[in-house]
Amino acid sequence: MEWLETSTENCPVQRALDVVGEKWTLQILRDAVNGVRRFDDFHRHIGLSEAVLSNRLRSLTAAGVLETVVYREPGRRARNEYQLTGKGWDLWPVLLALGQWGETHAPDPEGPVLEIRHTDCGAPVRVAVQCSADHTSLAPRDVTAQLGAGARRRS
Repeated sequence: MEWLETSTENCPVQRALDVVGEKWTLQILRDAVNGVRRFDDFHRHIGLSEAVLSNRLRSLTAAGVLETVVYREPGRRARNEYQLTGKGWDLWPVLLALGQWGETHAPDPEGPVLEIRHTDCGAPVRVAVQCSADHTSLAPRDVTAQLGAGARRRS
């Protein structure tokens, strides 16, 4: 069976996009990785409508990417903060890779908005593909794709 004969209904990329494949969702995740936790801060920083923000936060919480934690400022009602879960933090390399692609292929002439650097040495952080035997910086020519056990014929 070849790739084009294979159903993509159970594709992991499609399943991931079902959770995070919307522009506003990725911007919420970008902000959450950078310490934004509160609805009003997401709303102010990203600039999307309250209804869309509420919907996206609810979806990310239902998917287990974010969790709500109750907080209360003195004299105010209890509200929720949104914190990344382990599942949410597992998207960090994806966000770094998107940022790396953007800086390479759609750079801002004034320079990057945010620089991610290694704490120990100060060098810029780069996303790289590696195999499970620790061979790093693999390129597409260095890998072979083969159908897995879950591959099904397209109907």
